[in-house]
Amino acid sequence: MVMDPEQLLEKMNLLVVKSPLNYMEGGVRIFDSPLLGFAGADDPLFQEMRQEHIAGEIFRPPAQWLSGARSVISYFLPFSEPVRRSNSEPGVASLEWLHGRFTGEEFNNELRRFIAGELEGMGYSAVAPLLEESMAIDFERYRSTWSERHAAYAAGLGTFSHNRGLITRRGMAGRFGSVITTAEFSPSPRSFEGPFSNCPWMRDGSCGDCMDRCPSGAITEEGKDKAVCYRHLFVKDPLREAREKFGYPYSACGKCQTAVPCEGAIP
Repeated sequence: MVMDPEQLLEKMNLLVVKSPLNYMEGGVRIFDSPLLGFAGADDPLFQEMRQEHIAGEIFRPPAQWLSGARSVISYFLPFSEPVRRSNSEPGVASLEWLHGRFTGEEFNNELRRFIAGELEGMGYSAVAPLLEESMAIDFERYRSTWSERHAAYAAGLGTFSHNRGLITRRGMAGRFGSVITTAEFSPSPRSFEGPFSNCPWMRDGSCGDCMDRCPSGAITEEGKDKAVCYRHLFVKDPLREAREKFGYPYSACGKCQTAVPCEGAIP
């Protein structure tokens, strides 16, 4: 028996509503209902992603994560309006955004495990790459063995932005997750012309608001310098006092995702 995608989304929505990890102190919800998409594990895009100008050879296609992989389940968790609004002012990130980044990712991990568990309960195998011990990040080149954004692109959820986020029909302010499985789901259509179709700057040079929003200067007309962004979050660490209080590993920012036209929609 193959799970109905609508049933899966319904169960995901229920977890979004009920999980304590999706709420901050005071009852503010971190994420709204997710978007859900699917890609075939043998989609040629996953091999193309290994090209140097995309994700590089470090990227492992689905079959290298799970023998017999048939599908990649990808989802986008949009930050709730209160979380997004809290981070609209210039300067350091808001506490709500900080909690959304780290407590929100704990919920994202819960959702990854939930989806995998549902599939395993039906007799299929399932793996969430970001939860695997073999998941690795190359901090010299800022690349990793799996990319949630690239999986979401393959699953038709959106296209890349000038700041290297992914713009979905619910915008780009949020978190992505994925699960690789031996269950077979029909691939979602990719209803866009190219990898940057949803970004006005990449389309025709209009907008570019994310460049003005970036406090570190990492985003310029040439693109995003990941090394500059990394130093801002890990070395300058502008939220050090607050993030240490809550036990978070480094600062958060998200200014290029908020108070921009692609925050909650396709511009």
